[in-house]
Amino acid sequence: MPTANQPALTKTFEQPGTFQAFYAAQQWLTKHGYSFGPTCRGQPVGILKGDFIIAKWRNLTDQEIEQLDGCLTGDMREGPVTVFLNEAPAQEAA
Repeated sequence: MPTANQPALTKTFEQPGTFQAFYAAQQWLTKHGYSFGPTCRGQPVGILKGDFIIAKWRNLTDQEIEQLDGCLTGDMREGPVTVFLNEAPAQEAA
């Protein structure tokens, strides 16, 4: 996680196959109402709750990174990938 705060939710996707773990993480985020940015080689993907367009990580300012609701990290091509969220979705918290 890019901030010093401990994430409320950490969820790892390990589906086998090229991009399959990444696609599974994207589907899970969409299902729970999150937007995510594009991949940026070797850097995290930003996550925001709601309908947003998010820039590549390298184009985000420090302030924008602080305002993110989480990030997605890992090997986007072959997995695994991990979602870090500052607040767990209601369905996951129960």
